[in-house]
Amino acid sequence: MRIFNSIPRRCLNGYGTRAAAGNRSCFVYMPKRGLSRSNKRDSNESIFPVLIVGAGPVGLILSMLLRKLGVSCAILEKSKSFSLHPQAHFINNRTMEVFRKLDGLAEEIQMSQPPVDLWRKFVYCTSVSGSILGSVDHIQPEDLEQVVSPVSIAHFSQYKLTRLLMKKLEGLGFRIQTCQGSEADRAVRNGQILMGHECVAINESDDCINVTASYHKDEKEMNRVIRCHFLVGADGSGSTVRRLAGIDMKGKSDLQKLVSVHFLSQDLGQFLLKERPGMLFFIFNRDAIGVLVAHDLQSGEFVLQMPFYPPQQKLEDFNPEICEKLIFKLVGRKLEDIDVLDIKPWVMHAEVAEKFLTGDNRIVLAGDAAHRFPPAGGFGMNTGIQDAHNLAWKLASVIHGTSPIALLKTYETERRPIAISNTELSVQNFRAAMEVPSALGLDPTVANSVHQVINEGFGSVLPSGLQRVILNGIFSMGRAQLADSILSESNPVGSARLARLKSIFVQGKTLQLQFPAEDLGFRYLDGALVSDRNSVRSTPEAPPTGHRRDYIPSADPGSRLPHMKIKSLSSSSSKELFSTLDLVSGDRVEFLLLIAPVESSYKLASAATKAADKFHVPVKVCVIWPEGTTAVTELGSRAVVLLQQPHSCVNVVEVKRSPSSSSWWDLCKMNDRGAILVRPDEHIAWRTMSEIELDPTVEMDKVFSAVLGFG
Repeated sequence: MRIFNSIPRRCLNGYGTRAAAGNRSCFVYMPKRGLSRSNKRDSNESIFPVLIVGAGPVGLILSMLLRKLGVSCAILEKSKSFSLHPQAHFINNRTMEVFRKLDGLAEEIQMSQPPVDLWRKFVYCTSVSGSILGSVDHIQPEDLEQVVSPVSIAHFSQYKLTRLLMKKLEGLGFRIQTCQGSEADRAVRNGQILMGHECVAINESDDCINVTASYHKDEKEMNRVIRCHFLVGADGSGSTVRRLAGIDMKGKSDLQKLVSVHFLSQDLGQFLLKERPGMLFFIFNRDAIGVLVAHDLQSGEFVLQMPFYPPQQKLEDFNPEICEKLIFKLVGRKLEDIDVLDIKPWVMHAEVAEKFLTGDNRIVLAGDAAHRFPPAGGFGMNTGIQDAHNLAWKLASVIHGTSPIALLKTYETERRPIAISNTELSVQNFRAAMEVPSALGLDPTVANSVHQVINEGFGSVLPSGLQRVILNGIFSMGRAQLADSILSESNPVGSARLARLKSIFVQGKTLQLQFPAEDLGFRYLDGALVSDRNSVRSTPEAPPTGHRRDYIPSADPGSRLPHMKIKSLSSSSSKELFSTLDLVSGDRVEFLLLIAPVESSYKLASAATKAADKFHVPVKVCVIWPEGTTAVTELGSRAVVLLQQPHSCVNVVEVKRSPSSSSWWDLCKMNDRGAILVRPDEHIAWRTMSEIELDPTVEMDKVFSAVLGFG
């Protein structure tokens, strides 16, 4: 069996169960039976806790996170096999940080990806083997030195990522089920990935969501109904779940239509390895225009993106033979070993769903189902995986009975503004990508306007064949601007254009690859967190600029916990270094309280553990000692008595990069009288900049109540 081919009512069972949280009473979701943390399948589970629609990276990552948090789930995927079309390929810092907690996934990606020197540049040229108009190196030294993150970015094709994810999921007990055999008719079980199953209907009942899945067995169309408590639509840009749930998209649709051509050529790969390695090649000449994505120079794997203008152009106009000729024109010579594997049309959008949840917070959208970006900057898959990271611990908290279902509303409160911001940034980056062709006399907006006039204006009454001739003629006239006789220093027009082009490269106004400030520095302003008066809420954060901005560490509530290297203080001989992010568990819903070795902070920690006990959620206390500390002091030893839970307290010592580097509390812009509470997704839930003047037990009760969704 080959799975990778070449080409609104309350209906939660027990929703009204009353649960105690300290002295509070609340209504929370409690399943009929507690969910086991083991991987044993339970075929008798009549209502499935979580059903995920879509087995792309977002759906697969969410299923991994849920399984590690002890939540049963299954996946529906309408395709019968996983595509080998490379699609997304850039994995940013924050996503790689998420991957570090998934059984060595980040390490495997780093070992399997091409060497960074082969993909650090974007190259602008008249052909792959012709004149270079300019190039941009997008990797700075600190990007590889783990200064702001314990892991670096990666360049790794989506289908390769899917293979690694499937390997990890199989290790967690997941199994693929096709539409054939006796298994197809049995009840859905924990850990199943149902290939060839399309979600065709969603109906809410008084105790669950009924999902109808269509599949073909023995050449007959069959339907099965799967009952679940929560349905997550991670089924991509054209999400069926979103459509069936009646959720609209807001923003700009149909920015550009393109054709994506996946091909292999060792000849081209070896040439670029020796002559001009890079990730993206922007090619402009009289015969053709396109962007070549070098997914792997060593294996000679590429994707060519070309503009597509239907209905005058048809997909048949991009058959393998024609694509080969276009590739030769863009490369500048013939490739004897070219092998065109796949040709796919696609549409670029810049839209965000009007809401991420519906059906009493039981139907959830994630990934491209919730937001569709231009590919500029690689925010699509990365934003989706971070959606899953935000959602997983909240689903687990609700399903395990720790939190009310209202907690899930914070998923939308937190993630939708990030999606809107990333949409804006992607559009700005896409516009930056248009600066170079505009400087060369190729204004893409003119091409799109001409196409619109032909489709909707006077051209629409002309015969289709004549429309095609007019469109091709106008495009040929535009590409004529790239003739050597025009694009020359001796030609006044060409000289001016080349000067403008040089200015664009010098000023960094081209397409960017990395956005550290947005990648690591995004912050939730409202949601499952408690703001403090030291967080500047009255002044809005600087809007995206479209240019690379450095990440500035912050311990403001809603921010991702800053990274700093630390080591254990349990043994004076310990030399193993790890990150502050590693203090957050990836295997259970556990909060982390960071404090300094100060007596008032130990008392706060004691209050925090008592409050956590009331809310039935674990909390780990971590004491961060100054660099140079070799043993826990008498005060630290007394902390065991104060905390009354020695297993929940760890001691670490900070490891500064240099004597002049900031200490942990300086990095956080705090003093050692403060404390930081971190959520299971490594974002800061609460902090205090100084000692708690009133009763710390009362304060921590309020904090956990707010963060866990009790209001």
